[in-house]
This record gives sequence, structure tokens and C-alpha cells, in this order.
Amino acid sequence: MSLIVQKFGGSSVANAERVMHVAQIVTDTYAKGNNVIVVVSAQGDTTDDLIAKAEEINPKASKREMDMLLSSGEQISIALLAMAIEKLGFPVKSLTGWQAGFQTDSTYSNSRIRRIQSERLEHELGKGNICIVAGFQGINRYDDITTLGRGGSDTSAVALAAALHADLCQIYTDVDGVYTADPRLVKNAVKLDEISYDEMLELATLGANVLHNRSVEMAKKYNVHMEVLSSMEDLPGTQIKEVVDVEKMLIRGVARDNDVARLSIIGVPDRPGVAFKVFSTLASKKINVDIILQSIGRENTKDISFTVCRSHKQAALDILENLKNTLGAKAIVCDDNVSKVSVVGAGMQSNPGVAAKMFEALGEANVNIQMISTSEIKISVLIHLNDSEKAINAIHDAFFN
Repeated sequence: MSLIVQKFGGSSVANAERVMHVAQIVTDTYAKGNNVIVVVSAQGDTTDDLIAKAEEINPKASKREMDMLLSSGEQISIALLAMAIEKLGFPVKSLTGWQAGFQTDSTYSNSRIRRIQSERLEHELGKGNICIVAGFQGINRYDDITTLGRGGSDTSAVALAAALHADLCQIYTDVDGVYTADPRLVKNAVKLDEISYDEMLELATLGANVLHNRSVEMAKKYNVHMEVLSSMEDLPGTQIKEVVDVEKMLIRGVARDNDVARLSIIGVPDRPGVAFKVFSTLASKKINVDIILQSIGRENTKDISFTVCRSHKQAALDILENLKNTLGAKAIVCDDNVSKVSVVGAGMQSNPGVAAKMFEALGEANVNIQMISTSEIKISVLIHLNDSEKAINAIHDAFFN
């Protein structure tokens, strides 16, 4: 008997018809002799609707109370799906994140899982029940509800698969796998049969809206067998695993991330310790920095530019303004009309010329590059926001046509 964890996103349970369809997928899996744990997100736009309700009452509501509010969306989903499975005549039990044993740290709105106390789940599985678990949520040491951040249900599912040594973790979405680019933006995007953890992690981090990057990181750490597939159509998905055949494909995918802002510190003195002061202060406030560019010193000054996600833009600006006089900077500049476009592929480690080919495609499309960042399996460029769709199509054509 295998243990299978299945995760369904908000679009998969958006209405009664889809909830019943998901119930059929789950019960078909159970009827084949498997133990099944299902992780569910809030229905459709429920989370956005709850955020809007909070804005009406208190735009500056505490993150603790926002977690209390937002966690209710998943609780609705698990109850409705459990009712649908009951209707089909199968044994089922719905559990909130804390009932399922998710214990987290106390970083409200973006908490991390510390451990899973799986006794309750194991008891319910032992009784033959299908377990429906609310994704995205847990409880901290103060017995307060916490949430894992947007996309956190993926991480919930992988964490359960790791803790219970599941044979398979299936992530059901509104697309039928991982593509070489977002098929909604690039018409000739190709579905991948398989992709490595490292490649998927880079794509998820760089804006591919298929999996939460923390879920892929956890899957790699605990060697969780993952599959991304469609909840709408019965089609083969994409396998995510440790090693894939990298010889056949130079790059695996092109990703775009518009959730980016570029901040620049202009004219700081060219002396040791300036970068440390800036980035250690940002890190202390849990602000993640991505692409960093430092200019060559001129007239004993230099400029430092870097990118953050837009939700951190104002906090980062406030920090830089407070540091401005201490650093001796002339100005702080912010630009959020930017987009980060990236190519990812383990194949580029042994194939020179990937960067040149990418830059050639951007040049022929008349797209100007503002900043560049590279790693062994990734090249990212910062460009103007209005050029992002043109850029990913040009790059995709260069590598996949």
C-alpha cells in the first residue's frame, strides 16, 4: 500500500463542480488501494477577497490578525472537499494545519515549518480515512495561527510527504506540468517530461508560477518524489527529481518576474564596509536582496544598485533613507518599472555561449539590459517592465526554435 500526498490549488476547488471533480480524483486514488492525504488551498480568489475585507476595516492590521483571517479560507475548502468525498461514500476527515501537527516559528504571514507532529494523521490513516489538510497554515509556540506565505500550500504538501515518507507528492494545478515558459505568454512553450530539483528551484524563485520555491527546496532536501499535473485534464505531468538527462536540452526554461523593484544608492564614499552596512541592515529586517551591481569607483564614490520584491520596496527605502547620512550617500533612487527575465538549465554548465545567445536575442528585439546576474545554471537580466513579454518570447525563440 502506497502513501500519496495530493495538493490542489485554489483554482482546482474554485466552485462546487470543481470540488466534486477533485473529490473524484482523490477517491479514485484511494480506491486503488492507496493511503491518501490531500492538501487544499483556499477557493479561487478567497484570499484576495479576505485581504480586501481587511483593507476596508484596517489597512494597517497586524500580521497576527491577518493570519487569523486568511487561514479561514483553507478551512472552508477542506470542509467542502470532505463533504464531497462523504457524498461519494468514502471515509474522510478534514484537519486544519494545527490539527495536522504543523508547528511553525512566529514570523506571522511568512512562517517556516519547524516540525510536524504526525500522530493525529497517522491515527486517521490507520482508521482508513482519507485526510484532507488545510495548506498554508500552522501554529506557533504561543498557540497562535500562522501562515506560510503565498504559495505555502505547496510547502505544506511536501512537508507532509517528507515527514510521513510518502511514496509520491502530486501537485495538481490549472496547467498540465512545467513548461519551458509560461504558456499564457509564450505560444510555443513546450511541456517538460522531467526537470531537476535545482532547475525547478531556480525557475520557481525567478517567477515561474508553478511551485512555491520553498516546496522545491524541501523536496530536494528530503528527496521527495514530486509530480506536477493538471487537475482539469487526465494527462501525464512533469516529474521533478534529482538528476535528469541534461545533454538533450541546453536550457530548461525561461522565466519572468515582474514583482521587482530596483533601488540605488548614489554617490557613496568608496571605502571598505559600506556594502556590509547596507546589506546587513536589510537582512536584519528580513528583506531579501537579489541582483546586486556596484559601479567602478569614480571621484572616490561609487553607486550600489540591487533588487527586492515590491512588497519590500517601501521598507527597504525607509532603511536606506535612514542610512543615507551615515553612509554619506548623495541620493536614494527607486524604480519599480522593471522586470527580471531569466534562463535556467543545468546544461549551460558544460556549454559555453548561453549568455551570448541570450543577449543576442535581447539585442535583436531592441531590449536594453540594465543589470545582469549569473550562477552555474542561471542567467538573469533586469529590463524595463514594458519589454518583459517581448523579451521572454525572443529568448524562448532563440533557444527552442
